[in-house]
Amino acid sequence: MRQRTGSADRRTVERLVAAWLAETERHDPEAAGEARDGWERDALSDRSAQDLATWVTARVTDTGFTEDEGPYVAGPVRITPADKDTVHAWLRARGHAV
Repeated sequence: MRQRTGSADRRTVERLVAAWLAETERHDPEAAGEARDGWERDALSDRSAQDLATWVTARVTDTGFTEDEGPYVAGPVRITPADKDTVHAWLRARGHAV
């Protein structure tokens, strides 16, 4: 199995954080502002980190199942289970419990 590089992981996190912030902005501008500030300082609050972890888990769109095997989850970005794991690992590496 191929190990991902740090830069590939970072690109995955950046792609998904951008989608998460855009969605959060539509539903809770105050929380999005707090999260964006934390992201830009590389210091997400525990609340924002947990929101991101929950969001990425709920938004997995590429389950690896075929149409006959499982659900297709529509979303604005493609999110695989590996992407979710990458985000969770990134959060844990920054001291967040996810």
